Amino acid sequence: MEEFDKVWINARITIINGNNDIEVLENSFLAVKNKKIAKIDKMSNFTQSCAKDIYDVKNRLISTSLIDCHTHLVYAGNRTNEFEDRLNGVSYKEIAANGGGIASSIKSLRASSFDELYEESQKRLITLIQEGVTTIEIKTGYGLDLENETKMLKVAQKLEENYPIHIEKTFLAAHAVPPEYKNETDAYIDYICDVMFEQVNDLGLITCVDAYCEHLAFSVEQVKKVFDKAMEYNLKVKLHAEQFSSMGASDLACEYNALSVDHLEFTEESTIINMQKSGTVAVLLPGAYYFLRETQKPPIELLRKYNVPIAIASDLNPGTSSLCSLLLMMNMAAVMFSLKVDEVFLGVTKNAAKALNLQNSKGELKVGFDADFCIWDISHPRDLVCSYNPRVLHYSVFQGEKVNV
Repeated sequence: MEEFDKVWINARITIINGNNDIEVLENSFLAVKNKKIAKIDKMSNFTQSCAKDIYDVKNRLISTSLIDCHTHLVYAGNRTNEFEDRLNGVSYKEIAANGGGIASSIKSLRASSFDELYEESQKRLITLIQEGVTTIEIKTGYGLDLENETKMLKVAQKLEENYPIHIEKTFLAAHAVPPEYKNETDAYIDYICDVMFEQVNDLGLITCVDAYCEHLAFSVEQVKKVFDKAMEYNLKVKLHAEQFSSMGASDLACEYNALSVDHLEFTEESTIINMQKSGTVAVLLPGAYYFLRETQKPPIELLRKYNVPIAIASDLNPGTSSLCSLLLMMNMAAVMFSLKVDEVFLGVTKNAAKALNLQNSKGELKVGFDADFCIWDISHPRDLVCSYNPRVLHYSVFQGEKVNV
């Protein structure tokens, strides 16, 4: 007889089939052993004595837990004044030119102590955990010097140690030009590559390197230098690209087999072909699109045509997506980008895992995968997409243990 550590019984279990369609297995059970999913089967094959702990979910829906694969969750202060400025007609470019935007967040973060930054950030993390998120990516990019980028990474590390969540930490020093390097962008890129990389990598915390390629940020040539350095340290890369313009940035990212390119409102068909060839995930960020009142949508039909995996993330940040809810992003992606229910669900599970290089352990309910899942008070995953109700989570499980926050 098989023996398990824990079993959840009388469940309706959501799986993703070989065609990437959602299926709900009625009257089933899910067994866990050594923090991994050990078995999914019909209740007719369940034996009461097969586990130490048995939990009756009373016909509730179980799905793999949610993954937020693009956030800037560790930040200080807020930029609500900029939100008001945009309501009054001021553009993002004008705000940045007047010392706002990312520059404002740099100032706030540098002025914050480690404890202050941790206290602010943990509140946002708790909110996401309470929605069913058990894996998240957190980027640096508001410190922009060695001391403060390191501070951000150590805050993310402490959050992971203290809360039931897996955190992928991404080095995003090439996010903006700090004030001490104003009009010296090439010199700042040299500082990232020649000074920051080695010491940040030696912390042993980062798994990926990101950059922001736009006219108001860094050029393709500058990003290439950052990516070349990432390759020296055997780090994966990803890219903020094509949010406001098309500069060929995503094509560059594909040459480095980037895990993802994110935003993509101005991405062209030739680039999407390259993404398909390199296995790069398209991460859509409806919160930023909504917050900035953009009008050009990402090329959804082309992404479908070339079978490029689509992920969805919150892009949680203080200025352009101050929306701490992945469930809300799911609804936005359907309503604003016309994604289908299955596409949205894949976007915050299987494809989000792939965007973080975790596709062999997270993002699906499969034997051998991490025992990270949610028990929902809903009848079908479409209920998570078609309505926004942050109270539908009964509870979640992280590595086989019930989450309490």
